[in-house]
Amino acid sequence: MRRVLAWAAAVLAAVCGAVGPARAVGGGPEADLAYHGAASLADGRVEVRFTPGNFGPSAVPDATVRLRWSRALTDAQTLPAGCARSESRAVLCRVGALAADEVGERIGLRVRLLGAPSEVLLQIDTVWSGGTVDRNRQNDRQRVLVLATGDDYYF
Repeated sequence: MRRVLAWAAAVLAAVCGAVGPARAVGGGPEADLAYHGAASLADGRVEVRFTPGNFGPSAVPDATVRLRWSRALTDAQTLPAGCARSESRAVLCRVGALAADEVGERIGLRVRLLGAPSEVLLQIDTVWSGGTVDRNRQNDRQRVLVLATGDDYYF
């Protein structure tokens, strides 16, 4: 399983470029990425749906978002195209290119957590933005506490 995870992370890094933290300082064109959506938890299953957006002023040639949970995921996961498991509690998903003032394709995934926790903390953040600089990191870093009620928790 570790070999598969390492391979998936390497493939995603090769497709999207070196995955490292998006920087809020430095040179390069400026963009303002944001993620808004909802998450729900029931019986150890988390469903996440969100839409990426770019408030500009520059286009983003490609971007990658990380979804990290406070609980470990089960080994077997079925993830949508463009998403890959990156560690025991995290998944990377390719956002793609976003023109300035554009909303991207909706991303949705379901994951299974180990056990059946009563709550989970979901963190979403940009890990790669194609060389653009995002000085407003408040809207591309989301944290949402999701209770095991089956209800949607919006971010």
